[in-house]
Amino acid sequence: MKRVFVLDTNKQPLAPCSPRRARLLLRRGKAAVFRRYPFTIILMRAVMEAQRQPLRLKIDPGSKTTGLAIVNDATGEIVFAAELTHRGQQIKARLQARRAIRRNRRQRKTRYRRPRFLNRRRPEGWLPPSLESRLANILTWVNRFRWLCPIGAVSQELVRFDTQLLENPEIAGTAYQRGELAGYEVREYVLEKFQRRCAYCHAENVPLEVEHIIPKSRGGSDRVSNLTLACRACNQQKGHRTAAEFGYPEVAVQAKTPLKDATAVNATRWALYRGLQASGLPLEVGTGGRTKWNRTRQGLPKAHWLDAACVGASTPNRLQTDGLQPLQIVASGHGTRQMCGTDRYGFPIRHKSRAKSFQGFQTGDLVRAVIRTGKYAGTHIGRIAIRFRPSFRLNGFDVHPKQLTRLQRSDGYAYA
Repeated sequence: MKRVFVLDTNKQPLAPCSPRRARLLLRRGKAAVFRRYPFTIILMRAVMEAQRQPLRLKIDPGSKTTGLAIVNDATGEIVFAAELTHRGQQIKARLQARRAIRRNRRQRKTRYRRPRFLNRRRPEGWLPPSLESRLANILTWVNRFRWLCPIGAVSQELVRFDTQLLENPEIAGTAYQRGELAGYEVREYVLEKFQRRCAYCHAENVPLEVEHIIPKSRGGSDRVSNLTLACRACNQQKGHRTAAEFGYPEVAVQAKTPLKDATAVNATRWALYRGLQASGLPLEVGTGGRTKWNRTRQGLPKAHWLDAACVGASTPNRLQTDGLQPLQIVASGHGTRQMCGTDRYGFPIRHKSRAKSFQGFQTGDLVRAVIRTGKYAGTHIGRIAIRFRPSFRLNGFDVHPKQLTRLQRSDGYAYA
């Protein structure tokens, strides 16, 4: 944590301060803790503040993880950084399980119902729930940061993965085939797929070459499913053999993974752009090539939050990243709407309570437990899982609600 968010007595954002100054304000009683994650203090009395310097929020959207960074354009300081992990795949898996349970239940019923088709209409701009979740997560945190610090502008990486070109580099049209974006996107996609390391010896932080799993001399193509990464030594040693003949048949399996991550980014990029435009803040967009150029020019390692800090032409010539650790934010949801619990075969075995809280607590609340005696005597901090009886679960053991003090309400996210 490099800076602490500060709110005035009217809950209006002030310029973030250093952790040392925040500790002094808390120790002297001039401020109180307003929020634990991200850590925010609120002043106890009104202050006269100088002209606020607006900050820039930068976003690097991703299918599984989105990078967020708040940058001071004037000084190059990264005030705050976070990596937001989405739960799109979890939502998709739950929807598929729900579909199977509903289908199984209909088959068990004896009443015949005629099939219905084409009886629903999707509105313009509709997105699947898994993609809508990614979009909602990003916009939620944009609004939160606007509430916690003075955001004056937003930058978004408006990247587009050309999945048609990734699958078929021999697409017709010489201008389209020879464009510089094609080669860049193919290389970046292969780097992401193989975690930026050699597919054979797993060497990292070495120069990597895009290599054919089945050599072109043996009939291999330039399709992305036939490309992998190799260091120069492994590439020379492999020669004209295939990856299976070289002793690595799993490389061909990994190379044929689907392009669903690239498709997810493509499907949500314009919806996110329109959502950011609706915020009313000046919006800057940048390409993936600009982000990579800014990052490599400053010698920064590959990370989601550093990619976010390098988005757009507004990136300062020198970013200050010393001593900054990004906040890890994981979308965990707000519970489940399923009203009937089932076994692994889909048969109903229990009914779930409609209540989500008990004695003022709900699952996911961040609490402090002060236990006076017993095996777990001491002070414990963590997130609770409630039961509808005075016995909650905290850090692997049971606690009574009378021993708990809530530090932060559950907000659908977990932090680290």
